[in-house]
Parts: sequence; C-alpha cells; structure tokens
Amino acid sequence: MDDKPLILVTNDDGITAPGIRALISVMNELGDVVVVAPDSPQSAMGHAITINSTLQCHKIKIDQGPQTEYSCSGTPADCVKLGINEILDKKPDLCVSGINHGSNASINVIYSGTMSAAIEASIEGVPAIGFSLLDYRWKANFENTKRIVKKITTKALSEGIPKGTALNVNFPNLSHEEIKGIKVCNQANAYWIEKFDKRTNPQGREYYWLTGEFINEDKSTESDEWALKNGYVSVVPVKFDLTNYKEIDKIKSWNL
Repeated sequence: MDDKPLILVTNDDGITAPGIRALISVMNELGDVVVVAPDSPQSAMGHAITINSTLQCHKIKIDQGPQTEYSCSGTPADCVKLGINEILDKKPDLCVSGINHGSNASINVIYSGTMSAAIEASIEGVPAIGFSLLDYRWKANFENTKRIVKKITTKALSEGIPKGTALNVNFPNLSHEEIKGIKVCNQANAYWIEKFDKRTNPQGREYYWLTGEFINEDKSTESDEWALKNGYVSVVPVKFDLTNYKEIDKIKSWNL
C-alpha cells in the first residue's frame, strides 16, 4: 500500500521556470507529486480566476522524474482549483507553490500569484505553503533553498498546518552557509508608492510602465522584512479571512 503523501505543486512563473523545477525535485523526495502550473508567467496576478474564457490543460513532461505534470492556460488560482477538483482523484495532503523568482514578503503577499495559489488551496481545505527567493533573475540559484524547503515541508506534513492558514516562506538571497536560520514572524508594515513611467510609442500613442518605491515603516525585529534583511528565512502564517475583528464595534457604532 502506497502511504506517501500526495503533493500538488504549482507556481506563478510558469511550469518551465527554474524555481518550480527545484521545488518539484524536493517534493519528489517526500511524496507522490502532481504538478498543475501555468503554461506562461502569471506573476502579480493575485487571486485572479478565469471566468470569461475557457481553460486549457494538458499533460506535459519537462524533465526527468516520477512526477505527473499538467500545463494550464489559467492563473495560479485556476491551477489549484483545477488540480483539486478535476485532475486529482482525491484531495492532496499538501499544496506547495513556488519557488517564486522574487520576494513575496510583507505587502507583496497581496499581489502574489504564488501566494494566491497557496491561499486558494487553504480555502479548499488543503494545507499549503508558498516559497519565494529574493532573486528575480531567471537563472537564480535555488540550490541554497532546497534543504530548508524540505525541512519546512516535512514539518508541515508531520505537524499539520492549522485550518484556514497558509505559510508564506521567503528566502534571503544568500548561500546556505550565510543563512542564519528560520524565523517565524509577522508581515511587515510596508507598502509601495506607485510611480508610472510615461512614454510614447513609435506610433505616437502614450503608454505607461509601472514602477515604484518600497517603503518599510516596520521597526519591529519580529517582521518578515527584518528577518530577511538580517539573514533569516521568514515564515509568516497567513489567512484568507480579511476581517478586522477589533474594528467591528466601531463600525457598528455608525448605526447603519
């Protein structure tokens, strides 16, 4: 009898991205792996889902390994929905998303396709983890993340992740020897000040490139941004219930 955990793997950088290939290799050591990932980059898609067009999904083989893989035309959240409700014949024991090329710490979790995939799995009752490396390069070195990815995943499988919670794990761009450890922390109070670079194309039409400045107002040593800046892997438990419970009575006082 096969008692290996069933692990669903996805991402937002696309099924061929080096980050997801590294994640698949680690998950193959821990369980039976099914990959359902976007057929092209879907970064910063947030929790978008496809409702006004069709989804395409087909089996594909990218590299050697025992995993079963599906390439999907949809968003990261689409991939999780399709994987859990259509492709798999039973609910997976864990969903892992990533390894993302770039940070998903602090406010970035809101925009992240990587974390939205993990949160979607959590909504559907599946324990989930999103992994990200603070290196946006396509050829980023993910070897330094593998041992800790395996450690966190093994613990999640054995200890369980609380219902309604997904783990947001970010790695500093450091060698394995330089990483000081793993720090469980909170999301930093940080945000982006958006700027738009306005340009004109050869046909005379105006267009914009989104840029911005990252502002971190969090001075706490318990935040994910502090952990990453100081050489730690950050682990933040996040939830999909966005209710600000402590302000309910204040809004009730409006006597609406």
